[in-house]
Amino acid sequence: MSLSKINEFLWGFPMITILLGVHLYFTVRLKFIQRKTLTGIKESLLVEDDNDSSKISGFRALATTLAATLGTGNIIGMSTAIALGGAGAVFWCWLTGVLGMATSYAECYLSLLFREKLPDGNYAGGPMYVCKNGLKNMPLGKFYALCTIVAAFGVGCTTQSNAIVTSLSHKWDIPPAWVGAVICAIAGCAIIGGIRTIGMVCEKAIPFLFLFYTLCCLFILYFNLDVLPESLMFIVKSAFHPQAAVGGFGGYMVGHALRYGIARGLFTNEAGLGTGGISAASAHTHQHSRQALISMTAVFWDTVVMCAITGIVIVSNILKHPESIQGCGAGDYTAAAFAGLPLWGEEFLIFAVAAFALTTLIGWCYFGETAVVFLFGTEKVISYKIIYILMIFVGAVMSLNIVWELTDFINAVMLIPNVIALLILRDKIKSPTEKKE
Repeated sequence: MSLSKINEFLWGFPMITILLGVHLYFTVRLKFIQRKTLTGIKESLLVEDDNDSSKISGFRALATTLAATLGTGNIIGMSTAIALGGAGAVFWCWLTGVLGMATSYAECYLSLLFREKLPDGNYAGGPMYVCKNGLKNMPLGKFYALCTIVAAFGVGCTTQSNAIVTSLSHKWDIPPAWVGAVICAIAGCAIIGGIRTIGMVCEKAIPFLFLFYTLCCLFILYFNLDVLPESLMFIVKSAFHPQAAVGGFGGYMVGHALRYGIARGLFTNEAGLGTGGISAASAHTHQHSRQALISMTAVFWDTVVMCAITGIVIVSNILKHPESIQGCGAGDYTAAAFAGLPLWGEEFLIFAVAAFALTTLIGWCYFGETAVVFLFGTEKVISYKIIYILMIFVGAVMSLNIVWELTDFINAVMLIPNVIALLILRDKIKSPTEKKE
């Protein structure tokens, strides 16, 4: 059986069943922690950590998580989900994000609880440390750390630089080697500085990029305002009823909407894979529930907001301009919608895709760095960073079909140790309403 067939199986019924089940379990166990979303957003803006800019604040930790998760999956991935599952996929993706916030809180809390302080004063944590210090299972922690390093070189590094080259070459004939060299130089400046520099870069870049992309989407929705109510009703209706061919949509079964919508939500926000806990654990705070609440909002911004608004933009464009997607590939529906902007729509989308891919590349470097420290100690970090920067260039100049497949497989495998730790240590997780740590 080929790797692509294995991934098709894994990211179908097994992943959907396990992750959605975990999301539902922690949603009920934590008494619908999602109702604390606004509190988490407010807290992320208030945390200053003794006014010491050298420390990793709660907001910087959150920004690092968002840097690694916001990106091509939210923009291009929603296009693919709608093309394969219909408009109902937007609803199921959104619901997955809402439920996934509870799992994100749980894994971030455990990562903070079982993290370790490094010689340089920073903290390191994540599922590998939860397995080591919480489960007392070092082999399981090493397994997760090894998967994280492989995923960092895959989804975090080579595939992102390749996505930047692809987006730019679609519009302009720029040699991939030139693009790769520029990406290496820009990303390298942030990567070499470690988590403090990465956090500072993400802290500045992510809010701007998120606001920029959201404003572009709101402009498109303004021009499609006459079909907006119809679009929202169509999305909800398609999530529960078979969709007949209408407008630019083909006919879709509810099962397709369910599968592709949930899978896209699970894949983009990474709730359940444990990566959010790695950056959450770096925050200089002793209030675990508070920081877990802050970090939980990454799933809100990633899926509940960004994936949803992208999906609504695509659906409204198809209903109003069904001819715009004629001849488009599954990943081109977003581009067709942005073409509706009166000025520079295509250029704006290219910038958004390239910029988000760059921040994803920077954010994922820290995830891999934490895994390297766990396995080999801090003395191997420089070697890892040099290899990571070199792999950025490799990703820019070569075809990466097999890398995409390997990355999808590793992401699925990373789920196992994280979910095991979450379920076994569930009694250790406290909600913000319980007694403070």
